[in-house]
Amino acid sequence: MSSTSTTAPPDASSGVSLTHAQIRTILFGLMAGMFLAALDQTIVSTSIRTIADDLHGLEIQAWVTTAYLITSTVTTPLYGKLSDIYGRRPLFITAISIFVVGSFACSFSTSMYELAAFRAFQGLGAGGLFSLALAILADIVPPRERAKYQGYFLAVFGTSSVLGPVVGGSLAGADTILWLAGWRWVFLVNVPIGIIALAVVMKVLHIPHVRRDHRIDWWGAVALIVGLVPLLIVAEQGQEWGWGSARVLGLIALGVVGLIAFVLVEIRMKDEALIPMRLFRAGNFSLGMGANAVIGMVMFGAILVLPLYLQLVKGASPTKAGLLLLPLTLGIMSGSVVSGQLTSRTGRYKIFPVIGTALLAVMMVALQVLSADTSIWALFGFFLGIGFGLGLCMQTLLIAVQNVVPAKDIGVATSSATFFRQVGGTVGVAVFISLLFNTLADKAPAAVQAASGNPAFQAAAAKAAGSQDPGVIRQYLAGLGAQLNADSSFLQKVDPLIARPYQTGFADSTHIVFLVVAICAAIAFALVLLIKETPLRTMSALQERQMEEASLEAETLPAGQAGPGSELSAGVGAPTGAEATDREAAAAGSPVATAEHPAATAPAAVGTATPVKDAPRADGTAASPAGSPRVDGSAVDGGTGRPAASPADEVAQREGAHSLAVTDGRKVSVQELLDRFRADEDRLSRTDGAHQL
Repeated sequence: MSSTSTTAPPDASSGVSLTHAQIRTILFGLMAGMFLAALDQTIVSTSIRTIADDLHGLEIQAWVTTAYLITSTVTTPLYGKLSDIYGRRPLFITAISIFVVGSFACSFSTSMYELAAFRAFQGLGAGGLFSLALAILADIVPPRERAKYQGYFLAVFGTSSVLGPVVGGSLAGADTILWLAGWRWVFLVNVPIGIIALAVVMKVLHIPHVRRDHRIDWWGAVALIVGLVPLLIVAEQGQEWGWGSARVLGLIALGVVGLIAFVLVEIRMKDEALIPMRLFRAGNFSLGMGANAVIGMVMFGAILVLPLYLQLVKGASPTKAGLLLLPLTLGIMSGSVVSGQLTSRTGRYKIFPVIGTALLAVMMVALQVLSADTSIWALFGFFLGIGFGLGLCMQTLLIAVQNVVPAKDIGVATSSATFFRQVGGTVGVAVFISLLFNTLADKAPAAVQAASGNPAFQAAAAKAAGSQDPGVIRQYLAGLGAQLNADSSFLQKVDPLIARPYQTGFADSTHIVFLVVAICAAIAFALVLLIKETPLRTMSALQERQMEEASLEAETLPAGQAGPGSELSAGVGAPTGAEATDREAAAAGSPVATAEHPAATAPAAVGTATPVKDAPRADGTAASPAGSPRVDGSAVDGGTGRPAASPADEVAQREGAHSLAVTDGRKVSVQELLDRFRADEDRLSRTDGAHQL
């Protein structure tokens, strides 16, 4: 069982409501941390071949990527759970620090094995950079306002996707910079950025936290590692080892056993689990996790194949390919901004992932016309459409998940969404890479065979082979086809007439990949359609947690006393004095004077709670000043300057929004009362004359 120890006094009266300027200041620190991981991924992927050549380890370069992927994926849910217990700030600072130290170590690697080990250490920090930043945003911003702020985060991804290939190509291409090999600055560049991010976070990120003492789910963590590590290794190495090999099948079996053990452990650990299984009983949470995983496959599938097409077919360098993908980035950012602004203004969010997944499916089907002759302007149109569809989906699905979980589970919910998207993307990359190159093994020879009837192609092949013998020419062309899977750089070195059929074969091979991605997008569309659009909450997770803590503190105090550290005024805590007597009598059916209808002769009881003017409403919105409309559009009482009381307001004043009530002979939790208030107001706001009841 868990006990609660308060390390920071909750300020329930203020609700920790931050101004837009304060939120932007905190966001700057969060984005600095996220920029580290986002930029690192694109820089390293651009320069990894140069690094492998310099360290004489080209054959094991995949393990550098695999090591980082394993540790960053496995630690993502750990950061989410630990931050719910110990607070976001210390965990976020820890993640940045580990990442910076790992980056510094990577820059001085002397072998690929050392680099793989240091990248694994670096991944331990990267696992918390994304999920914790999004969880902190959920702490300080209500769901309805959260969408427009998340657009800043997508701007970070967009900027890194453009800068990464440019910076990575420039650094890797330099022989030396300040007496060090150019590629070593690929990792060293993270150090000053990380130090700046660390300084900003330590200065501006001060969020109150109420610690809950829990047992750490170590067995769940071990089972998760046993389940994920073998499967991630298979995803990265399966193409090379052979999908039917004994090694691959054995790792898959081990991974399945580990995942089954993880689920059993989580069921046994209940609320103290890394990912509590009770969360999956909420339909929106389960559907959101599934949609995140599938959209992760779609996103990484597109991001994987499109740069390869630009480099192999269009002859673009990694740096130029990154710049040519700028419309994809602009699409993601514009889709995010549009959906965020409209969600903030209307409170509606389901429509955006519905449109986004449908658009993704249409774009992937349209890419069936992709060929070696497709114009760059047509490609820009495809990139923009794919990016816009992704932008409509990414943040709104996260908000839908965060909106249905209790405030105490925001960290777990956010990290789980990130975790499922990462796992889906990893599986997608493995499947799509295997599918692409297996298809290429058939498409490329077929394209070469078709080009053999062209006299110009025959002459160019004979010249390159150094012989007019058809057998020698066929052997030369077959050698190029075999080389295509290992090193495609020959396409920029041979005669364009010879390279043309291989480029055509690669373009044709992408069709089956895009078709499978379209099917995945259609599955995501179906999952999103099943999500129920619940009203977005109007309080941040931090405000809700402080309300709950204040109510628990008030419940344990003697009648008529205010709790130390609780800023709640009388009347919003547990019932005391005559109010408690009135409730007991009302439960027994006795007519007594109540706070709303006092008897003319009833004296005021000592210790009776008195509602405070302008106290927050039960749904978390503040009482409006005189003459201003309420959030739900209802009228304001001009005589008092207070909102016209709705049924939920009256219940909140009579029962105490922050207390535990007794209904039908049983205790009702604070969260259940809040949910009832929100449901009542949502139902009544859609009924004519709702506020005349």
